[in-house]
Amino acid sequence: MNILLKPLVTEKMTAQGDKFNRYGFIVDKKANKLQIKKAVEDLYGVTVDSVNTLRYGGKVKTRNTKSGLLTGKTNAYKKAVITLAEGSKIDFYSNI
Repeated sequence: MNILLKPLVTEKMTAQGDKFNRYGFIVDKKANKLQIKKAVEDLYGVTVDSVNTLRYGGKVKTRNTKSGLLTGKTNAYKKAVITLAEGSKIDFYSNI
């Protein structure tokens, strides 16, 4: 099972990374905090201080088109906010 799906590189998470040493990831819905912590430590070689998780349910969206009303749903996902120990840092842009 692949725990970490992709990193969150948004303006808000970049500001939190600089100020509070926090980084965000989209993770597998079935992963728990211990599995997320181990995956981040193994992949990036850092020390994780804490893990906070958030579950987002998919929202129902409708729109009017020429052929009528279309209804759809956005994807549900789980987000993890990782706080690293003092002195640890993750650089997402180093491989570009």
